[in-house]
Formats: sequence, C-alpha cells, structure tokens
Amino acid sequence: MKELIYHRLLLPAVSRHADRPIATNAATGASTTYAEHLDAVGRLIGGLQRLGVGRGDRFAVMTLNSPEYLQLYHAAFLGGGVVNPLNLRFAPKELAYVLRDSGTKVCFVDAIFAPLIDAVKADAGLEHVVLIGPGDVPHTITWAELLSGASVIPDEGEETDPVVLMYTGGTTGLPKGVLLDQRAEILNAYHVMMRLQFDASVVNLIQTPMFHAASMFGVLGGPAQGAHTVIVPMFDPAAVMAAVETYQPSTTVMVPTMIGMTMAHPDFRPERLGSFADLVYGASPMPQALLEKMLALYPEMNIWQGYGMTESSSVLTFLGPDEHRSGGQFLRSAGMPLPGVVISIQDDEGNELPAGEAGEVCARSGNFMIEYWNKPEATAEVFRGGWYHAGDAGYLDEQGYLYLVDRVKDMIVTGGENVYSSEVENALASHPAVLQVAVIGIPSEQWGEAVHAIVVRREGIDVTEAELITHSREWIAGYKVPKSVSFRDEPLPLSGAMKVLKRELRAPYWEGRDRNVN
Repeated sequence: MKELIYHRLLLPAVSRHADRPIATNAATGASTTYAEHLDAVGRLIGGLQRLGVGRGDRFAVMTLNSPEYLQLYHAAFLGGGVVNPLNLRFAPKELAYVLRDSGTKVCFVDAIFAPLIDAVKADAGLEHVVLIGPGDVPHTITWAELLSGASVIPDEGEETDPVVLMYTGGTTGLPKGVLLDQRAEILNAYHVMMRLQFDASVVNLIQTPMFHAASMFGVLGGPAQGAHTVIVPMFDPAAVMAAVETYQPSTTVMVPTMIGMTMAHPDFRPERLGSFADLVYGASPMPQALLEKMLALYPEMNIWQGYGMTESSSVLTFLGPDEHRSGGQFLRSAGMPLPGVVISIQDDEGNELPAGEAGEVCARSGNFMIEYWNKPEATAEVFRGGWYHAGDAGYLDEQGYLYLVDRVKDMIVTGGENVYSSEVENALASHPAVLQVAVIGIPSEQWGEAVHAIVVRREGIDVTEAELITHSREWIAGYKVPKSVSFRDEPLPLSGAMKVLKRELRAPYWEGRDRNVN
C-alpha cells in the first residue's frame, strides 16, 4: 500500500493553527478555522469522488470569491482533482468551449452564475452542477448535500500531479488551457515567500478574482503560514475600503486598475488603505503618475511589483520596496528575478543578448506549466530552445534588472487581463460590414492599455462604432470588447509577408513614450 505523502504547506499549518481563522468572507463576516477548513476539504474530496471526479479529472468553478472557493483550490492540491477556475467574464461561446475542451463534467456555481452555466450545460457536456449558497436557480446538487457524506483523508500524491487548469487568452481566437502541477504552484509560493515574508500574524486581503493567477499566492502562501485570509467577493472600491477598516489587513495584491479606481473613489481617504504593510501590484504595469501618487501618500508602505504570467504560476520577477523608494529609473523596471528564476534576453534566433540590448524576454524556472492543454504545437513553440518565451520585448541592465519595452506577441494587457488581438479581430470580422480589421492596444490611464479596433468597411455597407462594439459582445468576454473603434478609407498597411503592420498603426498612439506598453 502506498504511503501517504502529506501536503507540505496546508496540513502542517492546520496542525499548528487549528483554532485560528483561515478565511473570512468580508461581505458576511462568516469565518472558518483551519480545522473546519480541512474538515470541509476532506468532505469535499469525498463528494467529488462520488460524482466521479478523482485525481487528474477536472472540475470547474464559476463563482464570486469566497472561503468555499479556497476550499475547492485546496481540495485539488490534496488529491481531489484538477481545479478549472472559470473567468467570470467569459461569453457563452467561450465558456462552452472551455468546458468541452477541458473535459469538465462537474461545475461549481453560485446563484449569480448558475443561469449562465445552465444555458451552456448541454453544449458543454456537463453532468453535475453544484450550487454554493442559497438561490432558486438551476443545479443538480447543493454544496451542503455534496459535503454531507464521509470525509476522505487528503493525499498530496506526487509533485508531478496536475492540480490547476487555468484558461488564458489564445492566439487562435480561443482560450488556451494552462496545465500546472503541484511542483510548479508550490515552488512559485516558495519563491515569493523568500522575498515577501509571511507569518501567522499576517491578515491577507484577497480582492483580485480567484480565477486569476494574481490570486494564487493568496490561495497558497497565506494558508501555508497560518495567516488569516479575508476575502472580498467581488472587487468594489467601497467594499475594499470597508474591509480594510474592519479587518486591518497587512498584505494584499491589486491590479493597477484597481488601485486607480480605489484612489479615485469619492470616499477615498489615505487612511482607508493605511493598514497595509505590504502591497503588491501586478498583472499589468503601473501608470507612472499613479505610482508616484501612491509613493507620496504611503512612504512607509512596502510596495512591490510582480511580473509574470499564468504559465509561470504566476511570478518571475519582483521590484521591491527599496527600489520603489529610490525612484528614478527603477520605477520603470519590472524588477529582479526571484530565487529559482533565470531571465535571458534573446534575439529571433535564440541567441542571448548583452545587457542593455532589447530582445524577447525568456525564462527558466521550476514553476512553469506542464503544457497548453491539448495543444502540443503551441507548447513546443513557447518552450523552444529549452526556454519559456514570454512574448514581451525587454532588456536587462548591468545589475540584472528587467525592463519591458514592447510586446512580441500580438497581445494587449487591459486591466490585468490578457487579450490576444486575434480573438477580437475574429469577432469583428464576422460582421458583414467589415472588410479588414486590426486590433491594437492604446494607452489608457484607467486600464493600462485599452482595446482599440481599426476597421476598413466594405464598399456600400455602413456600420457605426457602437454597432461593432455591440456585435462583438455576442462573441467575446466583455473585457475583450473594443473600448473604441476607428475607421480607415485606405487598406491596412501590410508587410512584404502580407501581414498587417500593427507597429505602424500603434505608433501615433504611443508617440512620446519611453516604452510601447503600459
């Protein structure tokens, strides 16, 4: 009989902190202790097994942030299957594709998203829909019913067991599934904890969506150290400030857009974010003016920038508090590689470039994905030459600090979400009035980058900006929909290889800036 290998993060924390709170729902005030949490995780694993979900099988989650969401993640890490956290802004067509592509048969929902899942259930091939919380909405079993059976002793299994399947933007117009194993996720937590110190005194506020890679350290890092995790169900500046006042969290992660929205709120006062000893921002670079405002308001706060991606579980580099306080050129940097991470800048042939010379950002580390789910060619391409190719253009200075200058991939980062231009172009091209379309990212103080479409209309067919935006909403998630559309009378500029010269189209919008990404 196989000897059980107990989880190196969660289970020791439970044994040390059984009666302390692990998670609190900021909206309701309901708290769960470490012992109660582990008991629920064991019964959840048993319930999943009764629904036919075991190690390696996928189960999906489409709910707001909650302590139950944390239990679902930990169930995956303790042998309950592979968690497939669904982007809450997926359009129905994307949602059905992701569920079909992943082979997911069980989906957890709350009352808000149950109707959407019910609408795609047949097309997606779902067999069971588990309802978390109250609601007169379609489902096949409730959370309470699922957890009413016998508990299963958690079994960590092997480091190579897949535990997370997280879908991100796709170059073909469809999302790609990023498959991550125990080793990758836990190594990433270790790497971060070597820089960002956590202990049982920490109160960590999760306000980023729990389907997003930006939340993964909160899912693993805080609970590993006995920290108290306060969870805001859905980001709202007023709700975040209220949670800060009530629970006095010491640590949080925010996307720059969230910081900007909170500081622009009419009820914002500096003390309403003043309890944070450490604030990490990431998922998209910080506008310079907003960063300078933060540093002036909070000179004692440790401000960190994290750079990474879903494929790296999710952090590769950190820019620390000292560099932020030093100011100057450091404020344009994405920081230094974390322990265990190697960054290389390479040209198109895979040759390493010297300090100061820009090329593609490439990385090696133990915290990268296994593969793109069902996409061996895309996996081989992104790992060519033994390096992960990030799709960002940048350079390293003499000290090893990374600076990003542009994107190699045809990708836009808006409000912390990745949008591949082809996804938006495919949606717009389905309109009969569109002859040619190119989608680019343009500067935005609110979103970092905004999705902008440039359209050449078919002769004799008129269409307005509003009509195209409305049309695209039928095909793609709301955050991918263009914020603006402009029209050209002349054809789009093409290279010798007959590819649209997007750099030429982007140039007027980015003129006068020292880098072509925000």
